[in-house]
Amino acid sequence: MPLDPQVEKILLWAKRANAPAFHEIGADAARAHYEKIAGTLDIVAPELHEVVDFPMPLAGRTLRVRQYAPWPHHWAEPRPALVYFHGGGFTIGSVDTHDRVCRVLARGGDCLVFSVDYRLAPQHKFPAAADDAFDALAWIRDEAASLGVDPARIAVGGDSAGGTLAAACAIHARDRGWPLALQLLIYPGLSHDQQTGSHRRCASGYLLDAETVQWFFAQYLRGPEDRLDWRFAPLMAKDLAGVAPAWIAAAEFDPLHDEDLAYAERLREAGVPVELVDYPGMIHSFFQHAGFVPAARRAHDDACAALRRAFGGFDDDILE
Repeated sequence: MPLDPQVEKILLWAKRANAPAFHEIGADAARAHYEKIAGTLDIVAPELHEVVDFPMPLAGRTLRVRQYAPWPHHWAEPRPALVYFHGGGFTIGSVDTHDRVCRVLARGGDCLVFSVDYRLAPQHKFPAAADDAFDALAWIRDEAASLGVDPARIAVGGDSAGGTLAAACAIHARDRGWPLALQLLIYPGLSHDQQTGSHRRCASGYLLDAETVQWFFAQYLRGPEDRLDWRFAPLMAKDLAGVAPAWIAAAEFDPLHDEDLAYAERLREAGVPVELVDYPGMIHSFFQHAGFVPAARRAHDDACAALRRAFGGFDDDILE
């Protein structure tokens, strides 16, 4: 299918702007630039009853976490929760750049969302981000009672590199006997190399280009051997049986498209329930373009519906 007309306009504007690529300006400048532009084409931030940042104390470090609650502060029963990891190639992005996506998921998914500000490269090399993701999930499980979370209804999710972390968390949770309700994977990075047809077709001209992908990985990885580690490339996991059910959003004009389809197939072969939605005419990062691209708003609705199904719904017994 052709590019979505609105997406085509975005690519035209990007071409006319002729801004330097992230790999040309360095990690610090790229991070600052992304913080400025991340919400440009996104929706107006939905209002929630509570959005609050708090410190998460972990071994040897403290992470910032942002909690989103779509209902009043006090509720009668423990609630389902999504632990979310933002995208940005393990190098850029933050809870701020993905604030609106998390608000959408909290409101539409009828759940708490905990957005984790994991450590970024190049200051923190692999496996720092994966360690932060695993430990954050464990901390939220351990503190479920004080957080008002139902430990039987925890999901993990993320976009791009955050989707990588969420998929790795699902494997990690399986290995530790922690049942998860869902892994919500939004155009996740899953492969150890970039040799697929979609990487070749979409190597340039679709915002996320081949040079930037390799630059991100050069910031994060210590060496070539890290590429073979399933914590970086979940497709390298030998066994996916027993991991959490998956909802995967793929974008037609995304370099990561083919590896997302390959992961869905690996999960199905392992007997894991999978819902793969392949969005035609879309590019990488389209979830953050919902203020301009109607199809992205429909994708938001799809993701929220997947969360509600995974959590099984609940009664409106909220204490006012």
